[in-house]
Amino acid sequence: MCGIVGAIAQRNITPILIEGLRRLEYRGYDSAGVAVMNDDHSIQRVRAVGKVIELEKSLSETPALGHLGIAHTRWATHGKPAEHNAHPHISDGLAVVHNGIIENHAPLRKKLKELGYAFTSETDTEVVAHLLAYHYGQSKDLLEAFRQTLGEIHGAYALAVIHEDEPETLYCSRMGSPLVIGEGVEEHYIASDPLALLQVTDCFRYLEEGDYARVSREQCDIWNIKHEAVERPVKRYEHAAHSLDKGEYRHFMLKEIYEQPEAITQTLAGTLGDDHVLTALLGPEAETRLADIEHVHIVACGTSFHAGLVARYWIEAQVGITCQVEVASEYRYRTVVVPKNTLLITISQSGETADTLAALRFAKDQGYLATLALCNVAGSSLVREANWRLLTHAGPEIGVASTKAFTTQLVALLWLTTALIQARGGDKQQIITNINALKSLPGMVEQALQLDTRIAELAERFANKHHALFLGRGTHFPIAMEGALKLKEISYIHAEAYAAGELKHGPLALVDENMPVVSVAPSGSLLEKLKSNLEEVRARGGQLITFACERVEHAEEGTAQTITLPWVEDCISPILYTIPLQLLSYHVALVKGTDVDKPRNLAKSVTVE
Repeated sequence: MCGIVGAIAQRNITPILIEGLRRLEYRGYDSAGVAVMNDDHSIQRVRAVGKVIELEKSLSETPALGHLGIAHTRWATHGKPAEHNAHPHISDGLAVVHNGIIENHAPLRKKLKELGYAFTSETDTEVVAHLLAYHYGQSKDLLEAFRQTLGEIHGAYALAVIHEDEPETLYCSRMGSPLVIGEGVEEHYIASDPLALLQVTDCFRYLEEGDYARVSREQCDIWNIKHEAVERPVKRYEHAAHSLDKGEYRHFMLKEIYEQPEAITQTLAGTLGDDHVLTALLGPEAETRLADIEHVHIVACGTSFHAGLVARYWIEAQVGITCQVEVASEYRYRTVVVPKNTLLITISQSGETADTLAALRFAKDQGYLATLALCNVAGSSLVREANWRLLTHAGPEIGVASTKAFTTQLVALLWLTTALIQARGGDKQQIITNINALKSLPGMVEQALQLDTRIAELAERFANKHHALFLGRGTHFPIAMEGALKLKEISYIHAEAYAAGELKHGPLALVDENMPVVSVAPSGSLLEKLKSNLEEVRARGGQLITFACERVEHAEEGTAQTITLPWVEDCISPILYTIPLQLLSYHVALVKGTDVDKPRNLAKSVTVE
């Protein structure tokens, strides 16, 4: 989604801004721009439609040099992608960049037009620029004008403002959209994501909901939503040591697929004993209250939703309590019944997913025992606002199509399932089985990655395909859903997943010699039923591709092809079988010639509804 970078320093900050925008490209955007305070205390704005490289070309023709500036990458919510809609927006000597949505922009626009302000864009952000200019014109106090503006706008936003009358000051605020302040030596920076600033600092102040700040080279003053001066501690960004380069890999997605053994190892570090899990990492309150949990609700979006669906099977089968999984974008808009002693789990890679954050905030008044954030970013809004937290340690994930974030979410959810069994005095053998399986998982994933070359050859089958079906049963049905999502995300092939038993209830009508049908078929109690479903595909000439356990025989006739994976315990089988589906989607995208890391129309971190 949209990205913000800002800086104030004694040196020229334009290279910092551009590099920051480049590091935010993974989020997805349609235009970019900068506003820099020149030495004569005038603001110079440069904007461009398309990639950051187009902005760099414009800057090479019209250089912008200064010690204070803000920059932005935009993903359209109001107004089509066009230079006049790109940020920053300017009004009466000030420039503004904005992430999020101003929900009351229409009445504010009407009011400002009546006051004589002319709008040059269709964006909601320009409303903020003119409103701030109006209040500054009344008070001639920029901090007070900023406060008044924040009091009038409603919605989700991260804002950064510079004004020609204060050439040594940067103002910023956040409400429902992330923003951090980076610390340097007589320099300060701001960004919507710490990754944007790792080239200059790894020390950050994380603004809380409703915070706003006045930032100079030497000082950072922060006020909370009640207008009280507050201190936000400086924290070192724990992922700073991770490389943000592709290294030897052609794409970030492939690099991140291959990083999964290490990501799983890091996520499990310090969590497993020989015959028990170490629940202290959840915090003292969570550790003592796990035994009180009688129901679980999981709320998430996209890939994280699929992780929640897998967890439902684990929790209900192994713990023996009910588990309900909700799409976050729907959760707030229906009547939610919360049984006594229910734990709410919210899942998000970034911790800034707008729908999931909104669901968490809605849930606080619904009578849950507690809320738990399962997330990859320790300083994120989701983690800070939940009662309990469970962190994955996947490191930065740059590719839009999630890979290592998904598998580490599954690892964390299986660990949490085991913690619930333990807290409730459940099956000791199941605890030991889960622990041993988790310990073996990195090595099993390494073996699955060795299928890369064979899967690359298999991907050629999809060169001229426009549709595909994915089948699975039990815990592997959500894995089939995830496989279909990956294929459609990055290859633009229409792919749908079905519980294999549903095949004859409609989807079978689509099967012919041109339809690839991908099935996930490990060993297990549902295997024989799945085999019967696959025979229905084979009988109709479908191009059957099966990922199966090495201990199970599958006939290969005609267009049918089977790729085998090592046997593993049932509990980790969904995680292992995710790997070949990720590789398949990656190699099909290469065959199709699409932009693997930045697929069209999508963004990495969805920070608006």
